[in-house]
Amino acid sequence: MYRVMSFNLLCAGRKHRKWQKRAPLVYKIIREVNPDSFGVQEAHWGWMKKLIKNLPEYAYVGIGRDDGKKKGEFSAVFYKKDKFTASESGNFWLSETPDKPSKGWDAACIRVASFVKLTDKENGKAYVHFNTHLDHVGRQAQINGAKMIQEKAASFGGVPVVCTGDFNVFQDSDCYNTMVSGNMADARKLAPDTDNCYTYHGFKPEKIREIIDFVFVDKATVKPACFKVVNKMVGGKYYSDHHAVYADIEII
Repeated sequence: MYRVMSFNLLCAGRKHRKWQKRAPLVYKIIREVNPDSFGVQEAHWGWMKKLIKNLPEYAYVGIGRDDGKKKGEFSAVFYKKDKFTASESGNFWLSETPDKPSKGWDAACIRVASFVKLTDKENGKAYVHFNTHLDHVGRQAQINGAKMIQEKAASFGGVPVVCTGDFNVFQDSDCYNTMVSGNMADARKLAPDTDNCYTYHGFKPEKIREIIDFVFVDKATVKPACFKVVNKMVGGKYYSDHHAVYADIEII
């Protein structure tokens, strides 16, 4: 059984919710959940440096979306480096020119996806972890981004796949339906032990309760045992404007 997590960190934040002040809360949540691999969204290089320093048991694959190096937000995948051998990793832009920094279709922002194949050093089981943050405006960019991820996942020829991310869409959207139209399924709906908690609250859960963060799995090769939303505060404080989500999965 492996635990995979998706975590929108919120790149900035204001006043007492600035990212530097929330960072220790984020480390605490990650340590408590203890994922084998996790994807982050809205992680600028400052965030990445903090995560690398404070979570030394993890290595990562990812790039800044603006220049393919350190500029702009990362959609990185972190994984336990002592547990897995990483291979066949990469990044691609969700656009008509996926090999270089670029904005796709009707997107408001440059968007990127990162992935890595993780092989368990003890038993040889493997899965590919994709992670992304889809555009918040462009409907065609959302749909086409989902298609690109599906196509790349299929290129691994049947190797089990999970995809985490902030998809910026609801469960009845065209983009969501595109993601679950083939081999992929929503772990929230597939897992026998699940919950229906919202994932985005914008620090105002009394007004905003949206489900836009997901863990998708290849239903032919990945069996989710549970899906959970980390609906909690840390010391009375919000760790982000999103709740992190995770799934415990079995490789079939």
